[in-house]
Amino acid sequence: MTEQVMAAIDGSQFSEGVCDSAAWASQALDAPLTFLHVVDNHPQTAEADLSGNLGLGAREHLLEELASLDERRAKVAQEHGRLMLKAAKDRASASGIDDLHCRQRNGTLVETLLELEDEIRLLVIGKRGESAQQASEHLGSNLERVVRGLHRPILMVPESFTPPTRVMIAFDGSKTTRKGVELLARSPLFKGIACHVVMVGADTGDNRTQLEWALDSLKGAGHEAQGEIRAGEVEETLRAYQKDHAIEMVVMGAYGHSRIRHLLVGSTTTSVLRRTSLPVLLLR
Repeated sequence: MTEQVMAAIDGSQFSEGVCDSAAWASQALDAPLTFLHVVDNHPQTAEADLSGNLGLGAREHLLEELASLDERRAKVAQEHGRLMLKAAKDRASASGIDDLHCRQRNGTLVETLLELEDEIRLLVIGKRGESAQQASEHLGSNLERVVRGLHRPILMVPESFTPPTRVMIAFDGSKTTRKGVELLARSPLFKGIACHVVMVGADTGDNRTQLEWALDSLKGAGHEAQGEIRAGEVEETLRAYQKDHAIEMVVMGAYGHSRIRHLLVGSTTTSVLRRTSLPVLLLR
């Protein structure tokens, strides 16, 4: 089956950003685009048990009413999802996407994406879902579980999306971030985009060699490329570089043992994802 750009949408304020960034990626990669909506029909855990301390007949009647309510709720959720998928399809179609599909599944988002993993070339997902708290620094729990479980590139996007002209990769010389440099170099997703390579650490001979390799790889593929080695705390250093150079997208490795790839395991990457207002491409 052809690998595709898959965009997970829900009723959150991030859905338009997901739609627009997925359309951009689909066109750049010349890959089919599929919008996915997952209906989670698990019982609402916050509902109280209303069946206790009632007579048998009353209890049976109430349970029937609750079952009917659950069924109606599920039908409404499915119809709501179909309307969102149609709106996303219409928006992407208006931007020129032809190879476009919609899928609705029952279950949980994480389980569904793991089932579909072999079909995914790039997953696009919002920073938070519709059930997440709306605090600006809250990171949706679904996103973190998806990143931990899925071994595909994941593009996390904010509420609105503008195609980037400058991208920064947080580089530490590890296998994952070297793959990231190679991805930047060869992927049509980054054609014509200026690439910045940032290493956080001491300006040693080894780090200088690693940085030169990264820059040579990007320049050899025709990219405008520049980079620096900066000392300091990872998150603050990356944010400062981002501001200094008007970076519009961040690329980083997810989950590992180096300083940079601790981002999601420890506080650094999670903090970067929470606080950034930029699209972030996470690599495994």
